[in-house]
Formats: sequence, structure tokens, C-alpha cells
Amino acid sequence: MELKSSTAKVMVITAAVIVVLAGIKAASAIMVPFLLSIFIAIACSPLINHASRYKIPRWISVTLVILLIIVFGFMLAGLVGQSLGEFRQNLPNYQSQLSVEFAWVIEQLAKVNVIVDKNLFLSYFDPAVAMSVATNFLSGMGGVLSNVFLIILTVIFMLFEAESMPRRIHVALRDPGMKMQHIDRFLKSVNDYLAIKSLVSLGTGVFIGVWLFVLDVPHFMLWAVLAFLLNFIPNIGSIIAAVPAVLIAFVDQGLATAGLAGLGFIIVNTVMGNMIEPRFMGRGLGLSTLVVFLSLIFWGWLLGSVGMLLSVPLTMIVKIAMESREETMWLAVLLSGDEPLENASTITDTDVSLHKD
Repeated sequence: MELKSSTAKVMVITAAVIVVLAGIKAASAIMVPFLLSIFIAIACSPLINHASRYKIPRWISVTLVILLIIVFGFMLAGLVGQSLGEFRQNLPNYQSQLSVEFAWVIEQLAKVNVIVDKNLFLSYFDPAVAMSVATNFLSGMGGVLSNVFLIILTVIFMLFEAESMPRRIHVALRDPGMKMQHIDRFLKSVNDYLAIKSLVSLGTGVFIGVWLFVLDVPHFMLWAVLAFLLNFIPNIGSIIAAVPAVLIAFVDQGLATAGLAGLGFIIVNTVMGNMIEPRFMGRGLGLSTLVVFLSLIFWGWLLGSVGMLLSVPLTMIVKIAMESREETMWLAVLLSGDEPLENASTITDTDVSLHKD
């Protein structure tokens, strides 16, 4: 009887999750700008809090931050739009030049008895195909940012309410003593992640742009912006950003420049991703690499381009929510990285004592 009750409970929970996910996907036109507004507000809140230490009124700091976002956003949109338009205009020329360059590569391979079909080779290394992922991503972001007025208004209201929001959450969850450690840890983790990731991504985009400018690669500003945005996507974002830039460098200036461009991407992402970012993030976010990759696919399917950008914070929300209950602790452990198992048991014991209290 107990087994049937447990099975029925699992089925009901599974059905409820499926219904909620279907509702989120159906309402993605509303959910995506709202989620983006939340995370923009979280990313900007450290600036507001830092300004409050110098006795700057909140309305002044919020106004300055919003103006900074608007100016930066319009500059970014103008540069990306111009570069993307020029790239699409020159794409037929790039395709024809690529055919010539690859024909030479195929001839060199044939000299060492490596026979490669030219048409098959071009179908895999067509710049239009290589760029399709990047253009689809930028188009998706452009579609979301068409609601820029709604997003900015939502961010403004959130920034004004941010100071009292943690206290409200505690009171709403009947925790007036401010002992709900998971809420505090979640807010701090997401805040730190977005702030550090934004700075690291900005540094990545600047260094990539300068390096490609020195190499005289066409549309270097487009590739810099793409590197900045795709650096938010864990694991594969940097690869997606590098492929079209390296191909265009190969088409426009030859193999040596393409190799230098690729080397620049490798060095920048190695330094930023493996040295600077872990140094400031400490042990990281407690998610395994497989979970990060699968979350990228899942949230990208559910919410599109913005879901890919926010895949890690959204998965963190799910993980921390699961850690808050003993029944779902095992799922949180499966999502975790290389944390020792004894930590999970310690967390569980803490949760049990909190629930008892």
C-alpha cells in the first residue's frame, strides 16, 4: 500500500512538472523578458549597493545604472547590426573565396595520398553553415530585446525593491528570524556568478576584439561582441564564437592569420576561463560539467537564446530548491560536481534540524 502511495506521489509530481514546463514554454514570450529582467537586476545590484556605502541616494544610483545600460545597449545593438549587415552582404564573396582556399588545401592533402571530396569538405566548412548558430543566437537575442522598454521598466522597479526583497522572502516563507540559509546562499551565489561572469565576458570580448583588430580580420567588432555574449554559455560558447571568426580570417588572409586568430581565442579563453574566473569564483557553483552541458540544451530548448545564457543560474535555482528538502536531496547530490558526499549528508542533517525548528 505504501509502495502504491509513493508511486502515485511520484507520478503526480512528474505530471505537475510537465504541466509547468509546458506552461513556461507556451508563455515564453512573457517569461523570457521577465527572467532576463530579474538577472539584469541581480547583476546590477552590486553597483547599487556599492553606491549606498557612499551615502548616494538610491534613486540617483538606479538612474545612473539604467542610463549606463541604455547607452551600452544601444551602442552594442548599433555595432552588431552594422557588422552583421556587412557580413551578410559579403557572405557570397566569402563562400567563393573559401572554395578556392579549400581547393588548395585538398590539393595539398592529395599529395600525401589523403583523398577528400571537395563538395563534402565545403558542406562541412561552409561559413554560412558555421555562422548559422551564431546568427540564430543573435537573432534570438534581438527578438527578446525588441521588448527593451518593458525590460528596462521591470529592471527599474526591481532595483528599487531589491533592498527589501530578501526580508520579504523570509517573512513570506515564515522565517522572520532570517535563518533560511538556502535563500541567502542562492541570492549570493547568483549575484556573485553574474557579476564575475559579466566582467570576465567583457574582458574576453575586449581582448578578442583587440587581437582580431591587430590581425586585420574583417568584422572584428562582430566577433568581439559574439565572444562577449557567448562566453555566458558554458563549455561550448567560446567554441561557437571562435569558429566563424577563424573561418573568415582563413578566407580573407590565409592559413597563418587563421591560426593566429584561433591561437588568440585559445589563449584568452584559457586565461579567462581556467585562471581568472576560478580564482574569483572559488570552488565554483557546485554543478557537474555534464549537468552544465545538459542544462544548456534543456533551457535553450525551453526559453531559446536567453535560456542558454541563463542556463547555469536557472539550474542553480533548481539545485538549491532541491537541497532545501530531505526528500529531494538525492537529486541535488546528482546535480553536484566533485563535492564530497559527506558535505551532502551534513547539509541534509542541517536541513532536517531547520525543518524541526
